[in-house]
Amino acid sequence: MTETVLVTGGTGYVGGWVIAELLKRGYNVRTTIRNLAKEGAVRAAVGKEVDPGNRLAFAAADLGADTGWDAAITGCAYVLHVASPLGGGGEKDPDALVKPAREGTLRVLRAAVKAGVKRVVLTSSCGAATPVTMGAATISDEETWSDPGKQDPYRRSKTLAERAAWEFMKAEGGATELTTVLPSGVFGPVLSQDGLGSVQFIQRIIDGRLPRIPNVGLSIIDVRDLAIAHIDAMTAPGAAGQRLIINGDFMWMKDIAATLKAKLGAQGNKVPTKPLPDFVVNIGANFSSALNTLKPLLRRSHRFSSDKARRIIGLKTRPATETVVDCARSLLKTA
Repeated sequence: MTETVLVTGGTGYVGGWVIAELLKRGYNVRTTIRNLAKEGAVRAAVGKEVDPGNRLAFAAADLGADTGWDAAITGCAYVLHVASPLGGGGEKDPDALVKPAREGTLRVLRAAVKAGVKRVVLTSSCGAATPVTMGAATISDEETWSDPGKQDPYRRSKTLAERAAWEFMKAEGGATELTTVLPSGVFGPVLSQDGLGSVQFIQRIIDGRLPRIPNVGLSIIDVRDLAIAHIDAMTAPGAAGQRLIINGDFMWMKDIAATLKAKLGAQGNKVPTKPLPDFVVNIGANFSSALNTLKPLLRRSHRFSSDKARRIIGLKTRPATETVVDCARSLLKTA
């Protein structure tokens, strides 16, 4: 009998790719969305990769409410909890995103344990495994936990939601297993314009809204490789009870811009090449939340080790240059 997997956040960037990969592997998929009116849009997005046919079903559920979760998860063998509030980047309250992320995660876990699912895979973030002090070239792994008191609202929400998940499963998880995957910056092709998250950075580069490039770098994971990693983390026996960092290459922003400029031809005319001086970031950090986020990252090439994921789930990642170019081209195509 074909197993059914619940994917939360079917309208999201990562969620759409996870659904497509599950369908390619022959699973039946049920996905939660807050508004069932978006079913057609999700089907159209996933349909760019695979025909969902009658193997994709929908359930209405919201991370902020108790209703709907038991019905959504009943009958599912696994749960991939991908959904998380993104916020707008300008939240003043450090707890603005914590409550929906943490309480939503606990709602999903309670329903999963009640339904007796085999394993829940929670999408956390490398932001939950970042040391308080970063050197010019430091490396962190799954043993590292971020200090939520020193994080922006989004990363704080991911850290506290993951901690709450481990604490709940230790106390009440029973036979249900938990695995957390911690992706770095997620880029790659888009299936729709909904819930793009970090991809908006590439959008701002190619449409000229980022006039200069700060001296900051990014650890990058391709969304296609991340989707595969979710499913491998769901089924690999050794992944049970583990945190797994899912990361590929590190690229400086200037190299991302140079790659896009070289590969996009005339479509890359608006890609900036001039650097943003460090002193502008340092001064502007007093007035801009975006620049304040960049300030501690200036000239830091902090890396995240995915050795554990390579060993346990056989993680494979494509070159970051391929990822950012594919991302830009898909954004230009769907614009």
